[in-house]
Amino acid sequence: MALNDLVAVKRNETGIALVLETLRHEFGERLQTGRSVREQHGHTTTYLPNQMPDGVVFPENTQEVQKVVRACAAHHVPLIAFGTGTSLEGQVNAPGGGISLDMSRMNRILAVNAKDLDCRVEPGVLREELNRDLRDTGLFFPIDPGANASLGGMAATRASGTNAVRYGTMREAVLSLTAVMADGEVVKTGARAKKSAAGYDLTRLLIGSEGTLGVITELTLRLQGIPQAISGGICPFPSLGAASRAVIATIQMGIPVARIELVNALQMKAINLHSRLDYPESPCLFLEFHGSDASVAEQAELFGMIAEEEGGGPFLWTTVAEERSRLWKARHDAYWASYILRPGAKGLSTDVCVPISRLAQCVAETEADIAESGLVAPIVGHAGDGNFHTLVLMDPEDPAEIARVEAFVSRLNMRAIAMDGTCTGEHGVGQGKAAFLPHELGHGVDVMRAIKQALDPNNIFNPGKTITGGRIAADQD
Repeated sequence: MALNDLVAVKRNETGIALVLETLRHEFGERLQTGRSVREQHGHTTTYLPNQMPDGVVFPENTQEVQKVVRACAAHHVPLIAFGTGTSLEGQVNAPGGGISLDMSRMNRILAVNAKDLDCRVEPGVLREELNRDLRDTGLFFPIDPGANASLGGMAATRASGTNAVRYGTMREAVLSLTAVMADGEVVKTGARAKKSAAGYDLTRLLIGSEGTLGVITELTLRLQGIPQAISGGICPFPSLGAASRAVIATIQMGIPVARIELVNALQMKAINLHSRLDYPESPCLFLEFHGSDASVAEQAELFGMIAEEEGGGPFLWTTVAEERSRLWKARHDAYWASYILRPGAKGLSTDVCVPISRLAQCVAETEADIAESGLVAPIVGHAGDGNFHTLVLMDPEDPAEIARVEAFVSRLNMRAIAMDGTCTGEHGVGQGKAAFLPHELGHGVDVMRAIKQALDPNNIFNPGKTITGGRIAADQD
C-alpha cells in the first residue's frame, strides 16, 4: 500500500453541478455544501488523505434515498453512503467528488420481535442506542466493534469485534436487508425466518460490500438473550507465544468463551498509562465468559488451569459488573491509549486475520518486523478469531518514515495471506487494502468485478474502492 496506489476517479463536473441543483430543490437545507461539513464526510480515521464530496444529503426514509440515487444515476455522479465515519481504510472518501449520503436521520428502531429474538432497524441506528432500547426486553445485540458505529455501516463493512468468537460477525447477525440499488429500485433480500434456501444469498452479497453495490435502508437483526451471569478478567503471560497457545487450547477444548483478547507488552504499557492502571506490562489476555453463575465460574477456573500450564497467571477474574466495565473500558480505549507512546504522532491502524493455529507465529514475526523497522506499533487482537490489529505511530511529515510504514504494512498483509489468512479481518478493503485483494482471492476478484458491473454498470456507488482500487489490481486488467 502506498499513497500513489490510490485510484484516481475522474470528476464529472457537469453532472455534479446538475445533481447539486436537483438535490437543492428537493432537500433544501438538508443538502449541505459547506467546506467543514464536506471535510467531515471525507474524514477517515487513517493517514490516507481526506477526499471531500461536493455535497452532503441527509435523507429521512427509503423513498428519499431513491431520489438521491436516481439523480446520481441519471448524471453518472458518485454516491458514497456515510454512517458515523469510523471506517479505517478510506471507505468514506470521495476520490471523484460527488454526493455523500449521511444516514444519521434514518435512525428509527422499527420493530422488536422479542419472542423471535430479532428486530428491524434503520441504518442510522447506533449500536449502543439499540442495546439501551433492548435492555428491558432481556435481549441484546452482541456485535461490538468498539466504536459506537451505525448498524448500516457495520453491515456494509461486515463488522465484528470482541464478541465475535462466541456470537459471530455481522454476517451471522443480519437476517435480511432492504437496499436501494443503482437503478433506484428497492430490493428486500429476505424475511425474518432464521434460515432460507430460496435463491441466491443477496443478504450476504451486500454485507461487506462497503457501499459499492447498493445503499442499505433497513436491517433485520438477530438478537441474543442477556446472559444470567458474566465473569471477566485479565491474565498475564511470559510471552506472546504462551498467550497464543493458551488461546488455541481454550478454543480446542470447547470452552464457550465470549471474548478473548490478546494485548502485547507495549500495548499494556500504553493501557496502564492511559487508564491509570497497574496491570503487568507483559503480554496479557482479557477474557469474558457468559452463562449461568455456575458455568461462568467453571469456565474461568478451566481457563486458569490452561494459563498455568503455559506459565501464565495468575488469572484475576470477577463477576462484579463495575470491575468488568473498568477492565473492558481499558481494552476498548487501547486505540487512544497508544498515542501516549508517541505524542503528536499520526496512527495507521491496520488488521489481518489468520487461522488461530498460526496466530502465535504471525504475531511473533510481526513484532520482530516492527523492531527491525524501527517503528513504534503496539498490537492488540481478537485472539479467538486469529484477528489482530497493529497501530503504527508515525510522523506524517516524514516521507522516509511513511515509506517504512507502508513497506511494513505490505509485508504484514502478505504474511497473513501466505499463512492462509486474510489482509483484513475487520477493517475492510476500501482504498487502503485494495492492492492486496488480488493476491488473496486471485480470479475471485474478476467475479466480484462482474457482479459490480451487473449491479452498478455506471460505477456510481463508492467508486475507487474495494475491487476497483489498487495498482496491483489495475495491472491485472
